[in-house]
Amino acid sequence: MLTELTNNAKVVGAKQVKRAVEAGTARKVFLASDADPRVTGPISALCGEKGVAVETVPSMKELGKACGIAVGAAVTALLQL
Repeated sequence: MLTELTNNAKVVGAKQVKRAVEAGTARKVFLASDADPRVTGPISALCGEKGVAVETVPSMKELGKACGIAVGAAVTALLQL
């Protein structure tokens, strides 16, 4: 599941993910279940409107590690090639 993030093009963070979903370049969005719902809620709703697949990850720390960053991440998106 998170191994997809290791080797593929991605964006990390609410602003970049929102931009990618709106532009139609996001293939799949990952949301951390322990992230603030004020951050993840609007992204989840936007993904529903645009038909982008959403996957929930147990923790921000795990999502950040999968993205290769030293801090937690609330949202990440895999990009279309």
